[in-house]
Amino acid sequence: MTTVSDLDIRQLRAAFAERFGDAEGVRLFFAPGRVNLIGEHTDYNGGLVFPAALTFGTYALVKPRTDGLYRFRSMQFEAQADTPAANVTFRKEDDWANYPKGVLSELLSYADGAYAAKLQGADVLYYGNVPNGAGLSSSASIEMATALAFTAIAGLDIPMLELVKLSQRAENRFVGVNCGIMDQFAVGMGKREHAVMLKCDTLDYEYVPFRIEGCKLIITNTNKRRGLADSKYNERRQQCEDGLKWIKEKLPQLGSLGELSLAQWEEVRSAIPDELIRARVEHVVSEDARVLEAKDRLEQGDLAAFGKLMNASHESLRDLYEVTGFELDTLYEVASAIEGCVGTRMTGAGFGGCNVSVVRDEAVDEFRRMVAERYTAKTGLVPSFYVCDIGDGAKELDI
Repeated sequence: MTTVSDLDIRQLRAAFAERFGDAEGVRLFFAPGRVNLIGEHTDYNGGLVFPAALTFGTYALVKPRTDGLYRFRSMQFEAQADTPAANVTFRKEDDWANYPKGVLSELLSYADGAYAAKLQGADVLYYGNVPNGAGLSSSASIEMATALAFTAIAGLDIPMLELVKLSQRAENRFVGVNCGIMDQFAVGMGKREHAVMLKCDTLDYEYVPFRIEGCKLIITNTNKRRGLADSKYNERRQQCEDGLKWIKEKLPQLGSLGELSLAQWEEVRSAIPDELIRARVEHVVSEDARVLEAKDRLEQGDLAAFGKLMNASHESLRDLYEVTGFELDTLYEVASAIEGCVGTRMTGAGFGGCNVSVVRDEAVDEFRRMVAERYTAKTGLVPSFYVCDIGDGAKELDI
């Protein structure tokens, strides 16, 4: 995986100058991708998630302007956009650039427009090494890099948590994707060698050391396009809302499924007459419990138990929530059969995207070889592997 140090700052500056004519005074900002280690499809149910920021992500080279014009360019994509601050609108043809435009729109209206006069324009060049469409939050990475960059060059002191919320609103309101807050939170608030246990409805969070000495964190991309993800995602959200309505007949004070303990669930599960919806709620409640146990196991240094929780998470997502699909299930089957794979599971929305595994150092080469061989034999697809480190959240880099 190429990092900005491999890509030489001079190359980035040269690319900026090629597109904008001059790289003098340019500043460099970075926002990582993220992986969710455990706690899937719990975020929009007010539950617990356990993500971590990665060391690859989105780099934004930014130079201030004074004429109110924002110009967006990318080293990966041909689409580009020029947007005056006075008229920021969504345009389908602007493609990826709608994500930073959405952030700009939210910044202009932030605090009832109190800071709008200071947002006087910028030239921006993006370089990203988050695999696009893999479910590792390339969109949140672009949003957070943009939010941090635009506030920094304008001299605005907006806390990171506010930028997280602002970036989520940009994706919800401007782009039209009804995402939860986990992605932007992990990208903005990540901490090196730590995962973040986050309660999605309250934003209460805790950093948990992610010590996996003798092991590597490996993300495997199915390289399957996630065609079903959006429609099934909306369907699952509705099923959970239906389940909550039934449960509230017995527990009227319950605000979300994320507030439901395993013990309470055992008492009220009969309140849901529909077997399918009962299975969806079963996953959410048991997954929240797995996140809590995962935190405890990591703090105790019990990596083997953490790995078993990862496996159980995948099986619940497969059997109860039904969001895995043939490719992810094949990856799970072949990965979990490799000696030296401590734990493995799908990560993200499902129906394609990625699998995350903890693999012992001595087994990494065999893991990659055997998983690729068996997965391709069964699916006809060639997977991609990323050996990852857990890094910090969004920040400015010294160039």
